[in-house]
Amino acid sequence: MRDFQLPGRSAVFASNGICATSHPLAAKVAIDTLQAGGNAVDAALAAAALLGICEPPMCGLGGDCFILLKPAGEDRVVALNGSGRAPAGLSAADMRARGLTAAPLRGIEAITIPGAVDAFCRLAADWGSQDLTQTFAPAIRYADEGVPVAPRTARDWADDAAILQGAARDFYLLNGQAPRVGQVFRAPGQAKVLRRIAAQGRAGFYEGEVAEDLVTSLQALGGSHTLQDFADTACTYTDPIGGLYHGTELLEHPPNGQGATALLMLNILKQFDLAALAPFGAARAHLEAEAAKLAYDARNRFVADADHTTRLAHMLAPETATRLAVLIDPNRALPAAAPLTEAVHRDTVYVTVVDRDRMAVSLIYSVYWGFGTGLASRRFGLTFQNRGAGFCLTPGHPNEAAGGKRPMHTIIPGMLRQGGRVTMPFGVMGGSYQPTGHVRFLTNMVDFGLHPQAAIDAPRCFASPEGLAVERGYPPQVHARLAELGHAVHIPDEPLGGAQAILIDDSGVLQGASDPRKDGCALGY
Repeated sequence: MRDFQLPGRSAVFASNGICATSHPLAAKVAIDTLQAGGNAVDAALAAAALLGICEPPMCGLGGDCFILLKPAGEDRVVALNGSGRAPAGLSAADMRARGLTAAPLRGIEAITIPGAVDAFCRLAADWGSQDLTQTFAPAIRYADEGVPVAPRTARDWADDAAILQGAARDFYLLNGQAPRVGQVFRAPGQAKVLRRIAAQGRAGFYEGEVAEDLVTSLQALGGSHTLQDFADTACTYTDPIGGLYHGTELLEHPPNGQGATALLMLNILKQFDLAALAPFGAARAHLEAEAAKLAYDARNRFVADADHTTRLAHMLAPETATRLAVLIDPNRALPAAAPLTEAVHRDTVYVTVVDRDRMAVSLIYSVYWGFGTGLASRRFGLTFQNRGAGFCLTPGHPNEAAGGKRPMHTIIPGMLRQGGRVTMPFGVMGGSYQPTGHVRFLTNMVDFGLHPQAAIDAPRCFASPEGLAVERGYPPQVHARLAELGHAVHIPDEPLGGAQAILIDDSGVLQGASDPRKDGCALGY
């Protein structure tokens, strides 16, 4: 129970259905969808489509998504990989020949084919209960009529506005400036695209005039992208990977997602008595930081497109964690893990929905960095993601850039299971922070007994290549002690990530938790 004399928020309790996501309008649309007879898939897709209008720096139809789904009446979990592939013409050798040592963060080479729309359409066809015309109707209306810009979104928009180029400036700036809090943002071009998808399914995006707009725009920017690349795009069903932490099973997507990093971190931390430490003291923060460095180093070596990842079993083997754990000195910090092009950033949205039949959806959706590459299609104004920056250029590396490959991906939805029963869909946003965020959220609950809302509210820290980012929620003496241990401590300019969760408790009541670091909320009925 939280202290009601201190700032905070209560969890949302409901019997029939809950949505938790990063924007209130999206949560409301999800609940409206459930009350109109839709199921959790319909509601999650309705919210996700609207989030592209409410939070365009974070996500859009030009991005990727990953989904974990618990069907109604079952406790199995289905994974759907909606991440796109590099165009067939992409070549690491060509980039190296031009003097590049890493995939460009914002260049045309970073633009992979968007996979989210194909995944949305597949999910709706296989698991939804209503047609896409109904599902996308709220997002289409808001795209035409406009959405008032929320406070956190306005801040992120202002931070990212400088990278917008060409047509993107016309579609995502108002009078040449990022919109201020409360200004109305409209996206009539996206409304047209959503109407085509609603009427034609994936063909409304990957074929015809929308695909032609995307490809023509990309080729004008120097890209090798073709209509065939778009036509060939297809999401993939996979089986989740998982691991036990003191009786709770964490389920993650397999590669090309980085979920295995969270599982390795937990395996390392199982070698220590975390629960004996102060929950928000320096010793726990130090152990988690050191486990993260070791797990992220393994991620950088092994995680890639599923067709190229060969060491996953080694990464998740208990003996691997045991050998890594002995490298942790409780009194001295290890060097930071080698960086990839991704860093701590905020440019992701997450939505989770549980319906009256206890179908549960955990969906994460992103264009990677703020507005992706900062480029957009000329006719419809669809932003191009920069997921190709997740590739490396090292010859022979599993994650070496190549045509038709999926890059190593940072966005990872999660689910928890206890005693074989799915108890919680959840997600933590924040780029490379996400595996650490999953671990922090889970250990807050398992080791320290926090309610999911308190586990989300609690202060965070992250061992990034730039040093140990420690939120202001930690007292100054913790910052000082971590510096004594050798960490390059700094207070980040913005909070670390954002999170949403829904607990399906033993009685069947739903409890929604939502991160105050974002604009959103949990709503139920």
